[in-house]
Amino acid sequence: MVNYSKIIPTLWFNAENGNISTILSYYKTIFGTNFEVGCIMPLGKTPSGNTEMCEVKIFGQKYSWMSTEKEHHPFNDAFALTIHCENQNEIDLYWNYFIEEGKEVQCGWCIDKFGLRWQVLPKNFGELMSKPKSWEVMMNQKKIVIEEYL
Repeated sequence: MVNYSKIIPTLWFNAENGNISTILSYYKTIFGTNFEVGCIMPLGKTPSGNTEMCEVKIFGQKYSWMSTEKEHHPFNDAFALTIHCENQNEIDLYWNYFIEEGKEVQCGWCIDKFGLRWQVLPKNFGELMSKPKSWEVMMNQKKIVIEEYL
């Protein structure tokens, strides 16, 4: 990861023994070649236990990730990542992966096993929301089902 970004969002995870490899493996499984991992930087013992950091890229967007042994601040609804999907199959792929050990919320939102919030949407979501009764459709959905808007 050579190119420089002035501002990089940092996400603070919690994993057993602060082992960031567990977290990296989880996301590599779903994002495959669209998930790039930099060098793991062991930071040693901190007030939150063993700590490791790593820069990652997801679809080219750079993030700095940190993992600690003890949970410091859990993720919440104040931060989420949105995935714009090509079609229903892609929505289903991400949705099913994240809720397998996570949970469904509403309106295309879900929470993965590490507590990170995702909104999984079709890339034409704005167009779908311009259709009559689209608000009612969305409010009755957890996972977005494109066909229900048509």
